[in-house]
Order: sequence, then C-alpha cells, then structure tokens
Amino acid sequence: MKAVILAAGYGTRLQRDVLSDSSGRFAHLAGTAKPLLPVGRCALISHWVHALTAAGCVDCIYVVTNALYHAAFEEWASHFTNVKIVSDQTRSNDGRLGAVACLQLAVKHFNIEDHVLVIGGDTLFKEDFSLSKVKERFTDLQAKCEDSCLVLSYQCKEEETHKYGILEVDRDLHVLCMKEKPLPAETKSRRACPCFYVLSKRSLPLLDTFLEEKKESPIDEKDAPGNFVSWLILRKPVYIYEISGRFDVGNLPSYIECDLYFRERLQDAGSYMV
Repeated sequence: MKAVILAAGYGTRLQRDVLSDSSGRFAHLAGTAKPLLPVGRCALISHWVHALTAAGCVDCIYVVTNALYHAAFEEWASHFTNVKIVSDQTRSNDGRLGAVACLQLAVKHFNIEDHVLVIGGDTLFKEDFSLSKVKERFTDLQAKCEDSCLVLSYQCKEEETHKYGILEVDRDLHVLCMKEKPLPAETKSRRACPCFYVLSKRSLPLLDTFLEEKKESPIDEKDAPGNFVSWLILRKPVYIYEISGRFDVGNLPSYIECDLYFRERLQDAGSYMV
C-alpha cells in the first residue's frame, strides 16, 4: 500500500488570520504551508509520517504540494527516507488544480499500481485512532471483494452537517450515498467524512474517468476530494470505519486548538495513530 498526502492547498483562511492577528504571537506562521505548521513536537505532516512508518502499513509516502511551497517540502522531506515530493506546478489559489487532480498527478507521476491511502495534509485524528486497525478492516473487506474501498466517519453535531460531506450507510456499514453539506433536515445521518480514504488499486483508473467527466466543470467540483468519493460510491463498494473525531486546521482558532492538544494533552506521542 502507498500513502498520498494532499498538501497543495494555499491555506488562504489561515494566512489571512495570521496576518490580521494583532497580538503578533503567530507571526512566525506567516508563509508556512498548513501541513508544515508546528503542532506539538513536530510539523503537522510529520505526525503522519511517524505513524505511517511505525505502523508499517505503507511502503512509501508521496506528498503533493505546489510550486510556492515545493522547496519547503523538499527541505522537510530530506529528514525522511520514505517520503517523496511532487509539485502540481501551480503558484496561486486561483490557479490550483484541485485535490482530485493532485491525487491523479501522484498516481501517474509515481506509477502507483497499489492500494492508496489518501490523507488530507491539514487533518489529524484523536488519540484513539489506529492506522493498524484501519488496515485490518480494509484487508478484511478486500478478502470479500477486491473492489472495496474504505472511508472514515465520525459523529458531528446536528448544526454542523452543513460543513461536511455526510455519509448515509446501511446496517453493514456499507455507504449508500454521501450528501455534500446538507441541512440537518435533509438527512438523518450525522456521519461526517474526513479526508482519509483507502482506495483499492482497482478504483484508481476511475480518477481519469471522473476528471474527464468534470473537465468543463468549475474548480469547486474537482477540488474537494469528497466529490470524487461521492461519485465513487455509486460505482464501487465503499464502507466506513468509525472514529471518534478529528482536528481540521482551517483557520487560526482551529490551529491553536490542535497545537494546544498536542502540547498539553497527548498521552503517548510514540504510539499516536499507530
């Protein structure tokens, strides 16, 4: 299995917050890509590399970034032997390729013909999350059907459904559909779906199909990776693995909350997410 970490975003909300913060406490974060932000003892993305390496669930980690942050990611990656970087060659948020095209870029650039663990570069999970258990669940699904894919879900609050892709599942935890940012009245489900997917190698050719279908569509339809998952659900069996929650670093308050947790509340850094 391979891991692809999507890290080509420009963090416009966070950078806007940092620049407008009058305290000056976060000035050192200006111009830093979200995955490279210091979270506790290391960069946010380093938590993933440490956990993926310790769990032994992937044999290589590929990171997709942009031209603006490419040099910073190459410098960061030089401290690891199992990380490779590719740039999408864009230099601004307006010119971005979108997350699905970045995933396709990684698959083609690195000739990936294996199952792929797709991870959002601005996301971390709560301490009870286990990569080893996720891999075990995926292996069980593959034994029954080699087309099977796996996504995560956690219970969000009723008033938060409009922020997330919400999964509707049957009693076997097979996903029936994903509703994108629905109002609470539009679904009984409260299963939010973070950017963490285990895509079977048999599903990877569908990236080309999806992007070909969407080539004339606005960037928003190709940007959020959940749009591909929502489309994939109708074509391949997709199941869920339940987790307790996540940290999603989108703005300065969410960064502060995440950093504080890892500085003061993380119980066992060595086994985190393993």
